[in-house]
Amino acid sequence: MTVGKHYASFTPEEYLEIERISPIKHEYVQGQIVAMAGASKAQVIITGNLSALLVNHLRGSGYLANAADMKVRLPELNLFYYADLAVTCDERDRRSDEAFILYPKLIIEVLSDSTEAFDRGDKFIVYQSNPLLEEYVLIHQKQLLVERFQRRADNLWVPEVFRAGDRVEFASIGFVCDLADLYENVDQLR
Repeated sequence: MTVGKHYASFTPEEYLEIERISPIKHEYVQGQIVAMAGASKAQVIITGNLSALLVNHLRGSGYLANAADMKVRLPELNLFYYADLAVTCDERDRRSDEAFILYPKLIIEVLSDSTEAFDRGDKFIVYQSNPLLEEYVLIHQKQLLVERFQRRADNLWVPEVFRAGDRVEFASIGFVCDLADLYENVDQLR
């Protein structure tokens, strides 16, 4: 007889309570709580640059930029994922007592060696199930490269690549900047 491993299964409410007091971040995948890897210095710098640029751009617009510590909830799939940055303009995401958003318009992930396959694969597939999501953006850490996937008619996701010297556009929120602005100060790392 083979004895299988049994893992505790948690409700979304139990996960949120555990996450509220935990010193490390976890994602929630259909009852399982999964620890997340820490961020690199480059990822922190890029996310900080992006957050500063978007907060300034969105000021007074009614849009909210949510940086690294905000979860995106996908209740129909029983999931909570952390995005590096998510932008919402939906009134239903304005409750201050919730540690997540449900209706992102734009999600941005800064890729790392340990998360790239997941961010561009399963995570992107899951995010596509949210009908309000208009853009999904992947920012590379090790090279000046940004990939944007924009939802079009019939749920078709159209990719566009931005390289060094390009201007990056996030059409869902009317944002444009030099790609180099996203990577400011990363070159100071050794």
